[in-house]
Amino acid sequence: MPDQPMRLLYLTAEGWPTHRADLIALFGKYLPRLGIHSDLLTEQLQAPAPDWPGGEALLCQAPRGRAAQYFVKLWHGLRGLARMDARRYDAIQVRDMSVTAVAGLLVARLRGLPFYYWLSYPQSEGQIDRALKRGLKGGMRFWFPLLQGHVGKWLLYRLVLPRADHVFVQSRQMQLDLAARGVPMDKMTPVPMGVDTEVAGPDQVAASTDPRLRGRRVLAYLGVMDPVRQIDVLFHMLLIVRQHYPDVLLVLAGDTEDAAHHAWLQAELERLDLTGHVLWLGWRPAAEAWSYVRAAELGLSPFPRGYLLDSASPTKAVEYMGLGLPVVVNDNPDQQQVVRESGAGRCVPLDAGAFAQAVIELLAQPEAMREMGRKGRDYVLRQRGYDSIARAVAATYRRLQAERAPVESTA
Repeated sequence: MPDQPMRLLYLTAEGWPTHRADLIALFGKYLPRLGIHSDLLTEQLQAPAPDWPGGEALLCQAPRGRAAQYFVKLWHGLRGLARMDARRYDAIQVRDMSVTAVAGLLVARLRGLPFYYWLSYPQSEGQIDRALKRGLKGGMRFWFPLLQGHVGKWLLYRLVLPRADHVFVQSRQMQLDLAARGVPMDKMTPVPMGVDTEVAGPDQVAASTDPRLRGRRVLAYLGVMDPVRQIDVLFHMLLIVRQHYPDVLLVLAGDTEDAAHHAWLQAELERLDLTGHVLWLGWRPAAEAWSYVRAAELGLSPFPRGYLLDSASPTKAVEYMGLGLPVVVNDNPDQQQVVRESGAGRCVPLDAGAFAQAVIELLAQPEAMREMGRKGRDYVLRQRGYDSIARAVAATYRRLQAERAPVESTA
């Protein structure tokens, strides 16, 4: 007998459309195939907005200012919750919004629905951290996120998480962090980042034929280049690697929105005399960026350590692996687990010398790299493809629904 369809009212911090794979691939593509649909309640980022493939998009238009945007989106969420038809939904789920979550929790209790919280990042701690880095000179860009972060943190840990029926977290490390705050382990499900293997794989993506890659030992970095990511570690790594491989080329497919940091990175490349060894593409459509990854021999994923980032599930490493590329990563807990379980590369400290040594050793072992690439692809197909992640998430929703059924029948 097939499972009964489910429908969630899903309130998210991300607007629509989004590039977040754990929204568009997981909730927009694979969960609907398993009968789990979601109506997305958020802000509209593009006009006209494309259809939301997971269900219905319930959108508002928010102003550009950060504070005004926050209050308009909060009002949209509160109004949507107040107007919802409880007969249409099987649960309310809120992602990364503590204040909205309190309202969602209250409405769920009043309407007799389960309430789930999805925590993809320590949002409140991140707001406090950004405010403190700006300092008092930031004015409202200091005070508003500072207040927002402290209020959100109190609400999340005192009200939302203890009373949620279930909590979906980004990683095993985040599960352990929340357990230390008193959230029961069996009340949480880690949902790491994955890959849409139907569009990102060796059979779907051809290697780039860019003539600038010819005759080069190509390394690839794909993603954000903000200051916190410490991409300059790769520049200093490159200084060491080129002593052994003068034809090495680092392809950077990504950028930063911080104009000052972009200029600093460019100046640093020139200061280190690396412009002939770096091909900086900037942001490119995903398929084009993946084609450069397919043309590389190694994928690099530096990801700084710290409380805010240790709970993350970096996408880069599993994307490289899904494309059949061996990886060199640092010891972020999720990356460390992926490389250990898959055998798809090397995990080293976030240090230019350690990255360089791993790259130099692997470039000298083409057969070993091919085997690592095969193992990584197999691992992603088994555990980090969004089809398999969706099956695990769907099983959790079905289990929660089944556990609730006897309670409802005796109420």
